Amino acid sequence: MEVASSAHSLIEIAALGIELLATALIICAIVAATAIYLTGLLRRVANPPAHYTQYKQRLGRALLLCLEILVAADIVRTIALDSSVQSVLSLGLLVIIRTFLSWSLILEVEGRWPWQREPSEKRIHKVVDDR
Repeated sequence: MEVASSAHSLIEIAALGIELLATALIICAIVAATAIYLTGLLRRVANPPAHYTQYKQRLGRALLLCLEILVAADIVRTIALDSSVQSVLSLGLLVIIRTFLSWSLILEVEGRWPWQREPSEKRIHKVVDDR
C-alpha cells in the first residue's frame, strides 16, 4: 500500500512539475516577446504594423507550445492517477477545449487552419504534380 501511495505522490508531483514548466514558459515568452517588441518601438522600427504582427506571432507560438504541455500534464494526471469514467470525460472535454484554442491560435498566427497546407507547400505540390 505504501508503494502505491509513493507512486501516486510521484506522479502527482510530475504532473504538477509539467504544469509549472508550462506556466514558466508562458511567463518567459511574454517577457521576452514584450522586451523584443518594446526594444523595436524604442528604436523606431521601419514597419510598426509588421513589428506588432511578429509580436503576436511570438506570443501565439509560445501559447501553442504551452497548451500542448498542459494537455500532457492532464493526460499524465488522468491516466495514471484517476482513470474513472468521469475523469476521462473531463480530460476529453479539456482536450477538446484546448484543441479549439490551439486551432484559433494557429489561425491567428499563421492565417490558415492547421489542416491547410502552407502557401509555399501548395506551390511545391503543384509543381511536383504537374510533372
